[in-house]
Amino acid sequence: MDPAARLAALEDVMAALAHPARRQMLLTIHLRGEMTAGEIAGRFAHAWPTTTRHLRVLEHAGLVRFERRGRRRVYHVQRARLGLVGEWLGWFERPAAARLRLRTTSNR
Repeated sequence: MDPAARLAALEDVMAALAHPARRQMLLTIHLRGEMTAGEIAGRFAHAWPTTTRHLRVLEHAGLVRFERRGRRRVYHVQRARLGLVGEWLGWFERPAAARLRLRTTSNR
């Protein structure tokens, strides 16, 4: 993935994770392995349209995918996109000297 696409994907993931209900849905689906849309809606105190809207945001960000089983949609967590957040957070684990070295190297 080129740098511009990675940044756009990271923005989508961060925007999706910004809402507490979506974070909770993502964690619940992850812990259960898979859940139908109906199970997700029943688990949370949201109206059906709100639940589906949250699921669409998570899907758009690449954090969940669904497969059809008959008339049901079964959701699974896509962990690969979460790696983008880990990479971004990794910048804060680097010591200050490494940041300064990176800055001086990029100014040349």
